[in-house]
Amino acid sequence: MTKIDPIIAVKDVEVSSNWYQAILGCKRTHGGDEFAVLVSENDEVLICLHKWGEHEHPTMVNPSITPGNGLILYFKMENLDEIRDNVKKMGYPVEEELHLNPNSTKMEFALRDPDGYYLTITEYHEYEG
Repeated sequence: MTKIDPIIAVKDVEVSSNWYQAILGCKRTHGGDEFAVLVSENDEVLICLHKWGEHEHPTMVNPSITPGNGLILYFKMENLDEIRDNVKKMGYPVEEELHLNPNSTKMEFALRDPDGYYLTITEYHEYEG
């Protein structure tokens, strides 16, 4: 079995953790001030948050670079409408409003997290073809 657990560098683990929990409805299962693991309601890892500059990871030492260049955090979610409502309730800006993606034929919207990472939130689907 192979599984990927994405880890992103963030300025403040607590702030980012709270933001992701409020938006995605996930929960925090591990970590402290320097690291957090966020999981779905069925305990699948969604994303890990790592404080910039801690533990000397070579790609996480310089917080002055633009985070996420070349990266889209693509979340396939069964509760898309609920997540969009969470964003609206928080008054958080979106990059792209809810729309039909002509390539995937699924509804999606996009926003940036507190550190500037680009997220696409889409209807849950399996890849075809």
